[in-house]
Amino acid sequence: MKLLSVKMNDFLYYVGVNDRDTHLFENIWPLENGVSYNSYLIVAEKTALLDTVKITKVSDFTTKLREAIGDRDLDYLVVHHMEPDHSGSIETIRELYPNVKIVGNKKTIEFLNEFYGITDNLVEIKDGESLDLGSRKLTFYTTPMVHWPESMVSYEEYSKTLFSQDAFGGFGALDGTIFDDEINLDFYHSETRRYYSNIVGKFSKSVQFALKKLSPLDIKMVCPVHGPIWRANPGKIIELYDKWSSYQVEEGVIICYGSMYGNTQTMAEVIARELAEQGIKNIKIFDVSKTHHSYILSEIWKYKAVILGSCTYNNDMFPVMSNLVNTLRMNKIENHLIGVFGSYSWSGGAVKSLKEFAEDGKYELIEPVVEAKCTAKEADIEELKKLAKNIADKLKADR
Repeated sequence: MKLLSVKMNDFLYYVGVNDRDTHLFENIWPLENGVSYNSYLIVAEKTALLDTVKITKVSDFTTKLREAIGDRDLDYLVVHHMEPDHSGSIETIRELYPNVKIVGNKKTIEFLNEFYGITDNLVEIKDGESLDLGSRKLTFYTTPMVHWPESMVSYEEYSKTLFSQDAFGGFGALDGTIFDDEINLDFYHSETRRYYSNIVGKFSKSVQFALKKLSPLDIKMVCPVHGPIWRANPGKIIELYDKWSSYQVEEGVIICYGSMYGNTQTMAEVIARELAEQGIKNIKIFDVSKTHHSYILSEIWKYKAVILGSCTYNNDMFPVMSNLVNTLRMNKIENHLIGVFGSYSWSGGAVKSLKEFAEDGKYELIEPVVEAKCTAKEADIEELKKLAKNIADKLKADR
């Protein structure tokens, strides 16, 4: 009886692992609920392992793999993506199964050499080519820059399963459940959007290209390398990735502020109240010093308008606000309204920098830009209300 691996159907096993120890994904993004590293084993006339896991979890991984494969040898190791949280255990697999052939595209093979010095027992696969496993066959489709240049997916026609590497993945460990029909999708929806916006979002145009490329396939199950496996409703995760990668947004406003002594925070509260009085219901305020920018970016990805406010710190933005702005700049978000406000004491700088950011990006800057000296006076408050009303009017015009 298989106790640790999960038999998914008559030929496919789940041999992935959970990571509840790592605090920061890529040493940047908080993992309050952990993350999974998914790996799959095909057992047909030939055997094929699809991706490995982060080296820190290699013991659990190899235990599951040995249980699933039994006394069979491992014929192939398919590498869809070379990021070390998926390729980190390749050397261990080669030690356990010296005859294994590693399957990857040209760029994968370059990375194998650069990361691990691997130059032998390699099978180069090209876009559209297949790997014959006997009664099962994997066909490969390159998906460059989703989200590395060597990234590719594979499709098993008999079960109509897409092995999608980082695409369609999400944060969150799999707590005893691995399939979409076993889990609370509300939680995974939020963590999947946070994963998309922070890890994949910059490459949204490449995601759109990949979605079009894969659209002719009849997909009954999606098996990513992070997060749940989509067997009950694979169209749901594909639909979400299409929505996020085409910058489809909902009516709402995200207000982010950086404040040392509360004056800029007060300005944010004035804007929020006026938005509410103008009939906007989805309003969220974030103190950038308290909320990690990965959560803020996820919410900005969801809603149409973002308003950024910063106190001046050494003639520029508050440093934590600057971190958020750099994240937004890196991810090249489109189809958003943006408002800017802030405060200063003896010399300005923050609002100027925020305005330059808004004008340089693919945002629609909504006037007025509001800057208060020390604290917001009556005239400043009126300008803040005007900013809120103008954004609300834009949002309501799209209803």
